[in-house]
Amino acid sequence: QFVKVPQFIFTCVPTFLTEGLASGVKGTAGLGRNDIALPSQFARVFGFARKFAICLSASTSSKGAVFFGDGPYIMLPNIDISKSLTYTPLFINPFGTGYVPYLNESSSEYFIGVKAININGKAVPVNRKLLAIDKRGNGGTKISTGRAYTVMETSIYNAVSKAFAEELSNVTMVASVAPFGTCFSSNSIGSTRAGPAVPPIDLVLQSNNVFWRIFGANSMVQVNKDVICLAFVDGGVRPTTSIVIGGYQIEENLLQFDIANSRLGFSSSLLFRQTTCANFNFTSRA
Repeated sequence: QFVKVPQFIFTCVPTFLTEGLASGVKGTAGLGRNDIALPSQFARVFGFARKFAICLSASTSSKGAVFFGDGPYIMLPNIDISKSLTYTPLFINPFGTGYVPYLNESSSEYFIGVKAININGKAVPVNRKLLAIDKRGNGGTKISTGRAYTVMETSIYNAVSKAFAEELSNVTMVASVAPFGTCFSSNSIGSTRAGPAVPPIDLVLQSNNVFWRIFGANSMVQVNKDVICLAFVDGGVRPTTSIVIGGYQIEENLLQFDIANSRLGFSSSLLFRQTTCANFNFTSRA
């Protein structure tokens, strides 16, 4: 069924913002928290809350999905993901941190409160001051599909890479393959339902019992037949944001951005539930 949105707002951007898009793509859909983004425009027209959910497919031949408004999110074979989401607060950075920040305007991006990082259940020693947003808007953790892979401030990246390699000490490390710095021989890494059999990485949120678990399908990338790399990138010593969670880390995860209530709902990997983002049952709306 098709619907019409009267007086829909489009906006022009500098050409450098559209560089690197896929062949044939002329622009992007804004999903931020500002008033001209799609969630806000659709909410005004159709009368639902400012809320949307995304589910990015890991396959180039399968489609993901974007939902505006509330769930349920029914996936084949009759799995309602909305009933098992974990929630964490969304935070507003008082300073614009996007490609075109505006003076005296808060960021339209989505920040979450990562308090710690665990690998295989063990705490990674990181400077926790970098995990908080300071009075100038620096630091913290945000989600951005504008980044292909998660980017971390150098000291956080080094600590995560070291701890991950220590937990995978039975696997041979090999030369790095740009842009990745921590790579292994893939010949001795097994597989699971949720990707390569490697230690899980937990982003610990508002309490030790609330965490976003990243399994092998989202933490490792196969760069060639024999080499597999940790899918995180060194972001330098003074990035504006300490951790930027990129598109690869959210593939086959359902994320619900509840702007009205300032919270994020997340599923972790759908692969453990024997389904994917390509398996939405669009005939099941309540």
